[in-house]
Amino acid sequence: MKRLTIKVRPNARAPTLEQLADGTWRAELRSPPIEGRANAELIALVARHFGVPKRAVAVERGARGRTKRVSVEGV
Repeated sequence: MKRLTIKVRPNARAPTLEQLADGTWRAELRSPPIEGRANAELIALVARHFGVPKRAVAVERGARGRTKRVSVEGV
């Protein structure tokens, strides 16, 4: 299992996921942070990046904040 600290920026032009020099990740999401849409997009983006199913990705901490702790199974 891999744990990531991700800084999220909602309402971006295009979805991106990149690792920063300090080891954290930055995700830019198109979805607004309303009714869990941004979290759902983040899970799909992380799953696609690591080549795992969406069910293998979970937001452990920060579901309502901009800094999230995400776990990825099978990596």
